[in-house]
Amino acid sequence: MGLYKIAPSVLCADFTRLGEEVKALERAGADLIHVDVMDGHFVPNITMGPDFVAAVRRATHLSIDSHLMVTHPESYLQAFKDAGSDKISVHIETQNVQKCLEMMKKLRVSAGLALNPQTSVQSLLPYLDKIDYILVMSVHPGFGGQKFIETTFEKISSLQQILKEKKLSIDISVDGGVNAHNIAQLKKAGATIFVAGNAIFKTSDYSKTIQEMREFL
Repeated sequence: MGLYKIAPSVLCADFTRLGEEVKALERAGADLIHVDVMDGHFVPNITMGPDFVAAVRRATHLSIDSHLMVTHPESYLQAFKDAGSDKISVHIETQNVQKCLEMMKKLRVSAGLALNPQTSVQSLLPYLDKIDYILVMSVHPGFGGQKFIETTFEKISSLQQILKEKKLSIDISVDGGVNAHNIAQLKKAGATIFVAGNAIFKTSDYSKTIQEMREFL
C-alpha cells in the first residue's frame, strides 16, 4: 500500500449486492473500505451498524475504516471492533472524546478524529499525540452526493502545517465530494486518504475510475 490511499465509501454501493460490490472494489485496486455509520441523532439519517461491517469483513481482506457519525460513539467501539473494523473515527463534536481515544487504544484499532466543515482545526490540538489519522469532512455529514466545500483545501493545508511544525506523522483523510477533478489539489493541500462514494459507484468500471484517480496522486 502506497503513501496515498483511495477509500471507496460503501454508503453509495448497491446493498442488494454488497458482497459483490466489496469484492469488485478490492479487484479494482481500492486500498480501504470506508463505512459511514449514522445514528439518526448526531446526523439526520440512519445507515448501517456492526452487522453491516461484519458482512463487509466476510467479503474482503482490505482494511475497514468505520466512520462513526453517532452521538455516543463510546457505546459502540467494542461492537465495531468485534465486527471487523481496523480503523475507527469518532467526531470531535461529540462528548467523551478522550474516553473514546483511550478505548480505541485498548482495542488496538487505528484511532481517528473527524471534524465537521464548521469545526476549527484548533479543536484537534489537545489530541494530536493520541490519534493515527484525521478525517476532514468536505461536506456536511449525513447524506451522500453533496457538493464539495471549497474551503476544505485551506483547512487541510492548515492541518498539514500544524503537523509539520509538531513533527507528527498523521494521515489526513478527506470525505465528501472527492473525485478525479479535485483529488490532485487535495493531495497538494496535504491529504493522504481519499474517501470517494458517487465518484466511484456512479461509474460502470470501478477499476478504470480508481486508476484515473490514482494517476493524479
